[in-house]
Amino acid sequence: MITSKKAENVRDVIRYLQKFKNAVVVIYLDDKTIGSTLFSSHIRDIALLHQAGLKVVLIPGARSRIDEVLNGAGIEWNFHENVRVTDSDAMPLIKMAAFDVSNTVMTSLAANSITAVIGNWVRSRGKGVINGFDYGTAGEIDKLDVEEINTVLNAGIIPIFPCIGWNSSGHPYNISSILLAEQIAVTLKADKLFFVMQQCEINEKKYTIPESFPISEFGQVSAMTLEQVSEFIKANNAVDDGIKNLLSTAQKACSSGVTRVHIVDGMIDGVLPCEIFSGLGSGTMVYTGNYGKIRRMTLTDIPAVLRIMKPFVQTGMLLPRSEILLTQNLQDYIVYEFDGGIHACAALHLYPDGQAEIAAVAVDENYSHMGIGPQLIDFLIEKAKDESASSIFIMTTQAADWFENLGFEADDIETLPSERRANWSQERNSKLYRFKKK
Repeated sequence: MITSKKAENVRDVIRYLQKFKNAVVVIYLDDKTIGSTLFSSHIRDIALLHQAGLKVVLIPGARSRIDEVLNGAGIEWNFHENVRVTDSDAMPLIKMAAFDVSNTVMTSLAANSITAVIGNWVRSRGKGVINGFDYGTAGEIDKLDVEEINTVLNAGIIPIFPCIGWNSSGHPYNISSILLAEQIAVTLKADKLFFVMQQCEINEKKYTIPESFPISEFGQVSAMTLEQVSEFIKANNAVDDGIKNLLSTAQKACSSGVTRVHIVDGMIDGVLPCEIFSGLGSGTMVYTGNYGKIRRMTLTDIPAVLRIMKPFVQTGMLLPRSEILLTQNLQDYIVYEFDGGIHACAALHLYPDGQAEIAAVAVDENYSHMGIGPQLIDFLIEKAKDESASSIFIMTTQAADWFENLGFEADDIETLPSERRANWSQERNSKLYRFKKK
């Protein structure tokens, strides 16, 4: 038997396939993920993304392999400001190690019938001496050979970028794979940038999470706006585990045109297709403010709205509504849309005495951790104010605490508009809450 949930998951996949066909997706795989038992599974998923029509770019991390090679050769090295610092005699070994890892990725793709190529598309310069400190063989990105990269992508080939750049005279430098991934994503105007890493969970157990942040049922921060990234970094100023630098990189990428950056756990099987082909994410997404949008409901939205309402009707949280009723009150309803799908709804009903009711608030359970509900409420409060509403109220049976957190206070049923009071039933015994004017 096909359930409505299964059907909607299939619709999600179809919708996202349509949206992201020919989209550029930049994926950074950290060295721990490449060395894990799930590496072959991730490669298989990357192959599927490529076969689905996405233009995939890969940047493999090589820190562990470089450590191994340098240590084996007895060459000293250290990190300064998270940058590897070595003498020039280490560079041939660093280059060899970086290409070793890239070759591992390329070979694994070939085993899945995917053609990939390792290229020298990165022009770099030496980091030099900063505040008196000599960074040795460490380099910075000067430019990318965009024309050649696009030629590779348009030919249906996956480009692989080792963490090596060359200057105009052919001198190699060791560059940061994470910063390389960010720069590639910005330059190619990528639709998505992924950091597939281990031990990168952003949750309330490890970090101080500001109260305004939406948190999943597992205590994880599922998404951040650019403003929230700054707020998070400030709240965790004393923490020094690399996540702040990673979030800053994600913030910079989004500020420079990348729509979304995803920080996901490389120890979760199937994390890449789930993150791309559904709204269900296992990691943290950094996004620009236009990720989703609130708009008026249209006739074509009604089937999706009824689907979203259904579980709330079944639990008694919402009164049932018919397609005819929604059609008759079309102008009252709003929906939350992203990636072509409708995942939340709400309504604002105006009464002759000047009161306004917020009703039919429902968010797809798969998206409830995204903080969509409060956005709908804020939108309708402002809409009610624009309509010069004298008071804004809601009726609820099971969500009183949630509305109280949004600024609503309990009130007497007798204060309802006469029309609404006539529809109130003792059997349902809904409670009345009014918005406190700020």
